Amino acid sequence: MRVAIASGKGGTGKTTVATNLAWVAARQEKSVVYLDCDVEEPNGQIFLKPIADWRKPVSVAVPKVDPVVCDLCGMCGEICQFSAIVCVGQKVLVFPELCHSCGGCNLVCPLLAITEVPRGIATLMAGHTGSLRYFQGLLNIGEAMSPQVIRAVKAEAPEAELVIVDAPPGTACPVVEAVRGCDHVLLVTEPTPFGLHDLELALETVQSLEIPCEVVINRAGLNGSATEEFCRRKGVEIVAEFPDSRRVAEAYSRGELASEKDPEMRDRYRSLLTHIEDST
Repeated sequence: MRVAIASGKGGTGKTTVATNLAWVAARQEKSVVYLDCDVEEPNGQIFLKPIADWRKPVSVAVPKVDPVVCDLCGMCGEICQFSAIVCVGQKVLVFPELCHSCGGCNLVCPLLAITEVPRGIATLMAGHTGSLRYFQGLLNIGEAMSPQVIRAVKAEAPEAELVIVDAPPGTACPVVEAVRGCDHVLLVTEPTPFGLHDLELALETVQSLEIPCEVVINRAGLNGSATEEFCRRKGVEIVAEFPDSRRVAEAYSRGELASEKDPEMRDRYRSLLTHIEDST
């Protein structure tokens, strides 16, 4: 069972839900894998505190042009939709940061003047917290091609009873890549106008991928009537509500899991886990 924890905006408590759910499942002696696919700023390790097993780089293929063979025909620049390779005057310029590694320029070059070379863009890390397996990707500073790194993180995941994918916030390509192939998506929202607005965008994205999804309200009790009405109108079930609790906020500020410190929160996450198991 592979469950993605996603949200339309940052700061809703997505990682809080993902890490607590993983911890509770591991405490029930299930085989659990946690994938931190928020590769621009992975923070699951703050709460799960994994012991690192290994680290390795993530590379993508970028074009390298042999100026001796190249006749400046410009076909490589014509096929590239991202202007990562362009023919300017008597030179072919390559901009590796813009390259999406599609290999099109290499395929269309009539003289085979283009080869592909690796370029490091991120680091993968694997670790463990007891029986819980932990994997994350971290983009190098200045890099923007996170979908490739997310694919690399997901490719490392071993088989397990429960795989939790901590997706990046938003609704763009990184989110689509993170939730792709998942059996279920939990959309974490907060009962605010901004939270509701971005929940609507996230729900539209997940439904377009035809993945079953449900809603979790974090910091419930602020003003959730509009969120509840929206979910009723869209036919989406709210499967858990976590209260706006000072104890939870204090635990979070110390990098502690609410489920570990608060029995009430532990019971709420156990109920959420049971619901997921029964519905998938």
